[in-house]
Amino acid sequence: MKRSMIKLIPFFIMASFLVTGCNHDTSSTVKAAKPAIEAKTQKSKGPVYKGKVVGKSNKAKSISIVVGKGKKAKTIMVKFDKNTKGVEHAAKGHASIIFYDMRDGQPWATVIKPKLAKLPKGVSEIKTADLKTLIDAKTDFVLIDARPGKRYAASHMPGAISIGTKAYKKKAASALPKDKDKLLIMYCGGPT
Repeated sequence: MKRSMIKLIPFFIMASFLVTGCNHDTSSTVKAAKPAIEAKTQKSKGPVYKGKVVGKSNKAKSISIVVGKGKKAKTIMVKFDKNTKGVEHAAKGHASIIFYDMRDGQPWATVIKPKLAKLPKGVSEIKTADLKTLIDAKTDFVLIDARPGKRYAASHMPGAISIGTKAYKKKAASALPKDKDKLLIMYCGGPT
């Protein structure tokens, strides 16, 4: 049982353990190709799209990404080729940052990076190996599954309690420990 649990840890614990950012609604997206938001990072410069990947076709060599929020959200199609770095980060349902160049009036991805949530003050990321060490040492902590209830019901880490983002306000007060110094470890469905 312990070995099978350890094998499942990498699948459940992703880059972030934040409760927020795991359930984004993209049902209000529209198709359009407006100019991208300009941004600069340490290694990549130029125009960039930041948003949730809603589709990827390896055959058509294209990625659909939703940029903007609410009524201003738009779905943009970006082409990629063999020179595009980080295509693996354009996974459907995950947030990505796509740097691109314009070719013949169409955006072509040059670099794709995962878009990770910034951790608030007092919150830190835990790596899978560190969690395993805590489990092996029988450290006293509370493990919280922040995914939607249906995903928790389908499968979850042993000992985890379900406090999905939609149920957080209702369940958190009764489910979280009274001891405010107790270690809390949260996981969700992917990088946020």
